[in-house]
Amino acid sequence: MLFFAALLVDGLLASAIYALVALAFVVVYKASGAINFALGELAMLGSRLVATGIHAMELGLASAVGFASAGMVAVALAFNRLVLRHMVGRPLIALIMVTLGLGALIRGAAPLVFGAVPGAIALPIPSEPLDVYGVLVPAGRLVAATVAITCITAVSAFFRFSRTGLALRAISDDQQVAMAMGIDIHGHVALTWAMVGVISVFAGALWTFTSGGGLGVVIIGLKVFPILVVGGLDSVPGIMVGAVLIGVLESLSAGYLDPLLGAGFSSIAPYLLLLAVLFMRPHGMFGRARIERV
Repeated sequence: MLFFAALLVDGLLASAIYALVALAFVVVYKASGAINFALGELAMLGSRLVATGIHAMELGLASAVGFASAGMVAVALAFNRLVLRHMVGRPLIALIMVTLGLGALIRGAAPLVFGAVPGAIALPIPSEPLDVYGVLVPAGRLVAATVAITCITAVSAFFRFSRTGLALRAISDDQQVAMAMGIDIHGHVALTWAMVGVISVFAGALWTFTSGGGLGVVIIGLKVFPILVVGGLDSVPGIMVGAVLIGVLESLSAGYLDPLLGAGFSSIAPYLLLLAVLFMRPHGMFGRARIERV
């Protein structure tokens, strides 16, 4: 029973970081309909900028996060201004290809730019795990999950209660009507990409702290896409539920099924769930089915 509880807690803690990365996808998709396949690369770049601030510039953790956030906002805004604004009205496959190109560019340039900088990021907390009713909970993962949940709550509150968030929700419902009401579409889409830059910094840094740094952070992008499909591409509550399902499934599979079926089965278990959801609800558990009149 303790083994099951430990696996369950581990999956829940991991799901918080997964949900944070998935949130970076949803905020852009809801505002512009763009599908960002460079999630893992953006998180990796954010973590490498934080590590550069700590190791190369000798900044404190908070200052390094601020430096990385400014850098990622600049990268995201430049990509939106120089590339995405010229893709308006183009086929969806064109938007997908440019984000794949962005990811390839970041993957290729990162070793050249950051090769001499250590990728480790440490949080100023004790390394001893906490004993909660016999279940050992890593203090670092608990802090990382708390930070991730705080970021998710802040972004969700921004969308729900601020005037800008209301405008972004109007854009996600109908861009033409929002434009007719005087909402600056391009400015608000640029804001969502700036948010993606900041979210990528926190997600990449937290993943680096809990699971290791370097170029391997890119893998988090692959882990997040089953969450997006299971929960629904346009649903913030959906990605929360999807993240919990995927995180717990991955953890339980690693504990119970990997010893029987071979190491690595836990990595494909989320994709089996993805296929099952696609058969039953192609738009995800909480996603909205698009109905078009012809």
